[in-house]
Order: sequence, then structure tokens, then C-alpha cells
Amino acid sequence: MQKTIGYAAYNHNSPLLPFSFERRDPQPTDVQIEILFCGVCHSDIHQVRNEWGNSVFPMVPGHEIVGKVIKTGNEVTRFKPGDSVGVGCLVDSCRVCPDCRENLEQFCNDAVFTYNSPDKHSGGSNYGGYSRQIVVDQDFVLHVSDKLDLAAAAPLLCAGITTYSPLRNWGVGKGDKVGIVGLGGLGHMGIKFARAFGAHVVLFTTTPGKANDARRLGADEVVVSKNIEEVQEHLASFDFILDTVAAPHNLDVYTSLLKRDGTLCLVGVPDHPHPSPAVGNLIFKRRSIAGSLIGGLKETQEMLDFCAENAITSDIEIIPIQQVNEAYERVLKSDVKYRFVIDLASLKQLE
Repeated sequence: MQKTIGYAAYNHNSPLLPFSFERRDPQPTDVQIEILFCGVCHSDIHQVRNEWGNSVFPMVPGHEIVGKVIKTGNEVTRFKPGDSVGVGCLVDSCRVCPDCRENLEQFCNDAVFTYNSPDKHSGGSNYGGYSRQIVVDQDFVLHVSDKLDLAAAAPLLCAGITTYSPLRNWGVGKGDKVGIVGLGGLGHMGIKFARAFGAHVVLFTTTPGKANDARRLGADEVVVSKNIEEVQEHLASFDFILDTVAAPHNLDVYTSLLKRDGTLCLVGVPDHPHPSPAVGNLIFKRRSIAGSLIGGLKETQEMLDFCAENAITSDIEIIPIQQVNEAYERVLKSDVKYRFVIDLASLKQLE
């Protein structure tokens, strides 16, 4: 075992504080990674504050990890020391179920998430990316192109794949009209990907002041969702709407905007359920409400490669880890454009 340091929540009321712990020595198929940057995801806040009711403490959050390989096990063939790599929301799965065999490890019933998930090596709960290093099986490590800025690439490991995957799965492409609900860490990536795929992109926001930024990111139109007249101009006209908002809200507003056979896809996870949708909005146009969860390893690598070829990264604000508690409060106020990324070099002073 090797000692390392990170920041952890000690209970659901605790701020994140320095925490010393151990990582396993690399096993034959493991990759040891020096973490350079880790994004701050809204789900980190949900988990740290036990808003989903499944938190185990102490907890080291973080699943948008980018760094450099520093050591590999003797059976590792895909990576070598010095490689730029990423680790997203998953670090293991059963490998044999239908989901795993179809490269959809995120749906595996035995998926092991990067933190707050049972660690088969230690018998406890595993620790995430708000730390100096991590050890991960090579099958759950991703190549990050040198074409990408590493800090700005970190949020691709969650915010990126969470929006890329449903847009790909529902076949969004040229000629489609696509709505993105919410302009935050997920929403701004949804705009970038939908635009890159050739769609006509409409952002829905409750904040009129975000219009210029949305257009800069690639939106063709911006609709203030509180303005009923603006919304109704788009009735029954969308092929697909990606809803990124992580708070309960009325879904009927958006299902009524779908064409026949259109889909409203939810990727934001609120701490309380949405109000029940009106069934009539769905059945009379054969509309669907669906959900999507990150992506498998194959698709995540595809997404990273697509981003490298199309110069797509997240818009970020880099912070030292000592400012992470302040960053959490700012996320809750939507006071970030559009993802905080922790520079883990800021942990060196604690070593």
C-alpha cells in the first residue's frame, strides 16, 4: 500500500478537509496515475451532502480525472509511464454481463464507481480524484490526446460523456432541431456537441443574461423558459431535447415541444422527483421521456477522440483544492462558467 493525500468529507455536514489514506500498489493489470486535474461535478455535492441517501464517509469525491501515468503493472499493454490519461465515473464492472459485453459498463449491476462505491481490493469504500494519485485497472483508463488542454479536458470524463452519449444514442445529426435545457456544466457541453453534430440548437434557460454566452458556445436560438409566449413558438417542433437540470421541474413544458416520436432525455439527477408528467402530452404524439447515464468505456474513448479532432473542451475555472468548499457554494448559485477544475498540484504543500 502507498500513502497519499486528498480532501475528504468526514460526514454529510462536514466541509472538505485534508485526508491521508492509502492506495493499493499496482497489480499486474493496474495503472498508477499522478492526478493533475479533477473536475468538480454537481453529483460530488449531492454525494458529499448525502442528498441521494447512499453516502459512505469519509469520502474523497472526484470522477473527472486527468493525469500522467507514473507506473504500470507487468501485464499492462495499453499504457506506459508519461502517457496522458483520464479516469471517469467507473473503475470496474463485472465484465461478463450483457451490458458489459455490449460496451455499456455503466449499466452493469456490479459497476464500481470511482468513489463512494465498494472497493473489492480494500473491502471498504473507494476514494476518488480529489487526491494526488489513483490506481485503476487498465481497462478503465482512457487515452487523452496531447491536442487537448488537460485541465479543460477533465470535465469531459463526466460532463462530456453524459451529454455526448444520449446525443449519439438518439442519432442527433444534421437537420435535427435539438433543445438543451439548462446552461451549466452539462448544458454547455450539450450545446457544443449538438452543434458539432450539425443540429439546429436551441437553449432553454431561466436566465436571460445567459443568451450571449449560449450563442458563443454554439446555440442558434435562446428561449427564456419562463416566457410562455417564447416557449409556445416552438410547440411540436423538436426532434430531441436534452434536459440537464439537476432540480425538480415541470417536464410538460418540454414534452409539448417535441414532434411526433420526439424524445425528452433526462441527464440531471435531482434530489427530489420531478412532478408527474401529463400522460396526454406523450400518448397523442407518441412522445417519450427517457434517461441516460454517462457512457461505456468504448464510447467515452470515442468521445475523447472526437473532442481532440474537433477542438472541443469544457469552459473551466481552475482552482486550488483549498478553495473547493467555496466552489461548491458557487456551483449551487450557478456562479461558474462552466466547470470548476481542481489543480491537484495545490496538494503538494500538505505532503
